[in-house]
Amino acid sequence: MAPSIQAPRDLDVGAIALVLLLSALWGGNTVAVKVGVADSPPLMLAALRFAIGGACVVGWGLWTRAPFRLEPGEGWPLLGLGLLFATQLGLLNVGVWLSTAGHAAVLLNAYPVYIVLLAHWLVPGDRLTVATLGGVVLGFGGILVLFAGQLLAPTEPGSTVFTGDVVLSVSAALLALRQVTLNRQLQRIHPVKPLLAQVVVGTPLFLLLSWWLEPAPTVLTWRLCVSLFYQGVVIAGFNFIANMSLLKTYRPSGLAAFNLTTPLFGVLATALVIGEPIGWKLAGSALLVAGGIAAATLLRDRAFVARASAPRPVPRGTR
Repeated sequence: MAPSIQAPRDLDVGAIALVLLLSALWGGNTVAVKVGVADSPPLMLAALRFAIGGACVVGWGLWTRAPFRLEPGEGWPLLGLGLLFATQLGLLNVGVWLSTAGHAAVLLNAYPVYIVLLAHWLVPGDRLTVATLGGVVLGFGGILVLFAGQLLAPTEPGSTVFTGDVVLSVSAALLALRQVTLNRQLQRIHPVKPLLAQVVVGTPLFLLLSWWLEPAPTVLTWRLCVSLFYQGVVIAGFNFIANMSLLKTYRPSGLAAFNLTTPLFGVLATALVIGEPIGWKLAGSALLVAGGIAAATLLRDRAFVARASAPRPVPRGTR
């Protein structure tokens, strides 16, 4: 007898607590990167993160007896996804290195707004509505607050924050593209394979690029070790596995509602962990991005539910 498939459940108190924890942990990822680039060049930091995260993925795959062998037709899509993720993560590290952790927390975590926009063009049936477009505009308004503040106000000589913010915005758009691509691949490929593809492509690529482009050495310090543990074990390990468990059990629309907390947690972490000041522009930008995520994702999921539950018209001539 084939095992029965359980319908996704609504969030309970324990699930809500776990989702908030995961959002807070993901929000702190940009802080961990900022701490790490103080002792390691950004591309080498990415290589080390990939290697540690890959060990966690292999351990998880062995524990769950996941299939590692490539099936026909899986090689090229996985290679493309690996290159996409490597590019996105490399730009993230470089952007954090050039900009501030607070800006990175807002700009990177605006990616759900990009997802809604990209899904309109790449996902059949996932069309923008007036309401979700309003959420997209609100989210991009938060991004413009950061850029307008730098364009209108005089900048310090030698400042790289604006360049870093541009790089971070490109990274966020690529993260959204990666999420859409990964969602489509997971319909027919086991999750462990895309994750390992990212590790197999990213680790040697970043080692080579770091050797070629980064003359600064990596200094092994306790804060670098903490940063790598956070990025590789907490985020690439625990965060991913917990997210997979939640997605298998609970409704995606309920989980998506908590995406709006991530930029808020990220900005708070920059102040508490590394002491970056939270000005009104950063706070306002984070609130606008969070509001845009809420409007775009919640209204989008509500539209999906409405379409799924709507009665289908009966063709003429039938009874």
